[in-house]
Amino acid sequence: MHHFAYKKNILHAEQVPVPKIAKAVGTPVYVYSHATLTRHFRVFDEAFADIPHLICYSMKCNSNLAILRTFAGLGGGIDIVSQGELFRALKAGCNPRKIVFSGVGKTEEEIAFALKKKILMFNVESEQELAAIDRVARKLKKRAPVSLRVNPDIDPKTHPYITTGMKKSKFGIQYEDALDIYRQAKGMKGIEVVGVDCHIGSQLTEVQPFIDALRKVVELIRRLQELKLDIRYLDLGGGLGIRYDAETPPSPAEYAAAIKRELAGLDLTLIFEPGRVLMGNAGILVTKLLYTKDRDNKKFYIVDAAMNDLIRPAFYDSYHEILPVQEKSRSKTVVDVVG
Repeated sequence: MHHFAYKKNILHAEQVPVPKIAKAVGTPVYVYSHATLTRHFRVFDEAFADIPHLICYSMKCNSNLAILRTFAGLGGGIDIVSQGELFRALKAGCNPRKIVFSGVGKTEEEIAFALKKKILMFNVESEQELAAIDRVARKLKKRAPVSLRVNPDIDPKTHPYITTGMKKSKFGIQYEDALDIYRQAKGMKGIEVVGVDCHIGSQLTEVQPFIDALRKVVELIRRLQELKLDIRYLDLGGGLGIRYDAETPPSPAEYAAAIKRELAGLDLTLIFEPGRVLMGNAGILVTKLLYTKDRDNKKFYIVDAAMNDLIRPAFYDSYHEILPVQEKSRSKTVVDVVG
């Protein structure tokens, strides 16, 4: 559900006519609905209300400070991938103990900054990164809380560009290597092992790939517990899909029910890093038609927005709905919308 609807043939964002916004601030402009963002967060959060959990919004989805403040104000945390994102999260008022640091390319400067700010944990992507975190932590006379991002080699059945949990991916540590690397981490003076991390991809429209990955991760957690490692957090990342056209993704409630069935008997705090499922239909890009151009059998409608404003359709060759700001009775034609 979202809060964009036609009233008397004029598209409204909540109770505000979109043409009024465009006139006030110009186009192109992104318009987000606070009511939709709030509802989406609460639906996801309430699906896990009966177990310990933390919703860490994936900032890479949209780093606007007003959006970050919205989720922080609802009690959420933030998933970051850089020092700049950590700076923005803190500026937006996010509790550092609700911030997880992901990403494959953390620099020693970024690691030090995050340690000084006392974030919840680092999601470690490689042995070399683990060694760097240990080195920086010891220099600062600290212990860095870490989870290892484990790559379960599960096909998420999504677009190859957003598949992140298979062996060919740049992300994470191979599943078969994870136990040995956890043993190494246990012996590092600057490292405190606190969790396991797993993220297999984005825009998943089936529950089963999540469950297949989770079963492998649970098996690993039980083996880590045998090593007397205190695994307190299981970060399952994001990836829950949304509807753009004819997709039928599971609801947060369906997703949560399946996850909780698999985790029965494990005393863990779950961490989720949703992005698209919170943001996807909570905003619109408003653009103005400037010119039309006919060439043989092809028609172009030229607008004042461009690929840099909405890269998804061209980058993924994907469907993205276009709606008129004002509905009118007129014939339809097939055109290329370009900028």
